[in-house]
Amino acid sequence: MSGQPTEKEARQAAAAARALAEAEARRAAQPKQDLPPEIGGRDGPEPVRYGDWEKKGLAVDF
Repeated sequence: MSGQPTEKEARQAAAAARALAEAEARRAAQPKQDLPPEIGGRDGPEPVRYGDWEKKGLAVDF
C-alpha cells in the first residue's frame, strides 16, 4: 500500500466535498426561524430530532 488514495477514493472525496458545500449553501440560504420558547417543555436537545424519547429513565424509539 502506497498510502495514496485510489482514483475511486479521490472521486468519492471530491463528491463528498461538493455535497457538503451544497448543503452549507442551502443552510445559509434558508431564513432563520425565530421560534417562541416552548412552555413546559423538556430540557436538553429536541428528542424528535435525535430519534428517541426518554421519560423517567425509559427510552422509546419511534
